[in-house]
Amino acid sequence: MKISRRASLAMLTALAAATLIGCGKKDETPAPAASAAAPAAAPAKAEPLKVAFVYIGPVGDAGWTFAHDKGRKAVEEKYGDKVKTTFVENVPESAADAERVIRQLAVDGNKLIFGTTFGYMEAMLKVAKEFPDVKFEHATGFKTADNLAQYDVRTYEGAYLAGVVAGKMSKSGKLGVVASVPIPEVIRNIDSFTLGARSVNPKATTRVVWVNKWFDPGKEREAATTLIGQGVDVLMQNTDSAAVVQTAQEKGVYAFGWDSDMTSFGPKAHQAASMINWSVYYNKRVGEVLDGTWKTGSSWLGLKEDGIDLGAFNPDLPADIKALVAERKKAIIDGSAPIWKGPVVDNTGKEVVAKDAVADDAFLHGIKFYVQGVEGKVPG
Repeated sequence: MKISRRASLAMLTALAAATLIGCGKKDETPAPAASAAAPAAAPAKAEPLKVAFVYIGPVGDAGWTFAHDKGRKAVEEKYGDKVKTTFVENVPESAADAERVIRQLAVDGNKLIFGTTFGYMEAMLKVAKEFPDVKFEHATGFKTADNLAQYDVRTYEGAYLAGVVAGKMSKSGKLGVVASVPIPEVIRNIDSFTLGARSVNPKATTRVVWVNKWFDPGKEREAATTLIGQGVDVLMQNTDSAAVVQTAQEKGVYAFGWDSDMTSFGPKAHQAASMINWSVYYNKRVGEVLDGTWKTGSSWLGLKEDGIDLGAFNPDLPADIKALVAERKKAIIDGSAPIWKGPVVDNTGKEVVAKDAVADDAFLHGIKFYVQGVEGKVPG
């Protein structure tokens, strides 16, 4: 078949166009992308700060150790997965037992260890020297080191306010204290309780029975019963169980919760509770370890810092007494009416704080005498 020139030209033109179109499609196809770089590895998650607490008694549901454990739980709630807390309860104050437990907690990788009773002081001082990269904190003692701090709460402020209530509520004017161990902390609380009571009832007196243990419900109950048998109608305690409140409920006298609300153990007897808020301190110190600002030293938190308070009032407590407590609390916080302002006299008649003078912390830490109104002698 003969193809005309015109037809040939048309065919060549069509073929060229097809070739151009094909080439155009090829040019429009994107070049294969360079293989994507492997994603950067996520930074390793920081290990949580391991924080340990050593307790003198069982956690239970009231008292000293219970209050500390509430503080531990507050740390967990505040810092979440940044921390990992642990505790060991019922650790005796004997050097061998305390050292063994505290040392093991350091070996286990805890970088902040709180020992929550006076009797751990020497053990913590010794173990702290062995683990200079661990921070140690000791409650209620007085010795410190580069990696050992001391902390406390002004429990005497709660005791004083409880004394104001006791002085108002007592019919006999005879008050009683079930006391633990005769160290300045406890003697100071007995004295402050008495100062509070006598500020509203100058004839009030305080009797003390020592049990020489921080936690011993049986001995605490026995001591409370003894005091009630001597005519005491309001009890305070510086011990860790709720046995005193329970005994007061059974015997028909008044009592106070100590370190925590103990209403549930004696709803009629329980007039109020001197309650410690350890979370204020524990949250602060854990935060300082986390941000690298922790330093050794001594801390003593009180009403002003929300470390202690008198609360959980009995619904039947007269409104005027609660108002008086609020007034005294405000005066302590703003400094207009310090608890230990002279003249203060001991129970032998000796002036221990001169008129208008205010006892400083060094004086308060060294109290080894009963004030006027407390019967008997300090043991030892």
